[in-house]
Amino acid sequence: MKKTKRPVSGIVLIFLMFFQAFSAIPTGFSMIMDPSGAAIGLPNYLLEQSPFSSFLIPGLFLGVILGLFPVVILYGLITRKDFWKLNRINCYKKHHWALGCSYYLGILLILWINMQLYFGIGFHILHFVYSSLGLLIIVFSQLPGIKRYYLIG
Repeated sequence: MKKTKRPVSGIVLIFLMFFQAFSAIPTGFSMIMDPSGAAIGLPNYLLEQSPFSSFLIPGLFLGVILGLFPVVILYGLITRKDFWKLNRINCYKKHHWALGCSYYLGILLILWINMQLYFGIGFHILHFVYSSLGLLIIVFSQLPGIKRYYLIG
């Protein structure tokens, strides 16, 4: 990869990924440590229309997929180091894997929020905030300046 100056939009994408990772990790791992949800004030009625009997599986998804995975992406966005395993799932073969994974994470975040709404969790302002965050991650991962910066070769 060529050494070029990181565009401002790239710094914004890094910030968005940082915000996602470090807002999901504590909540996800709290749900894993206390699957009842009581430790973080989650009432059990939130699970009534879902396929889950506790917050363990949602906590695993939140903590690992929406928390730790963004940390890995963040590492790739900052360092631009190669990671062949993630290259295999990268939809942008001419661009760094972190760009494709950023796009995937944005989609997963929007799906996560939509599944919460589908399973009857009443709308909360955080649904709007995190849906917007997912959309922003998708948009920023598609910007021409970022695509040029993460171009391989």
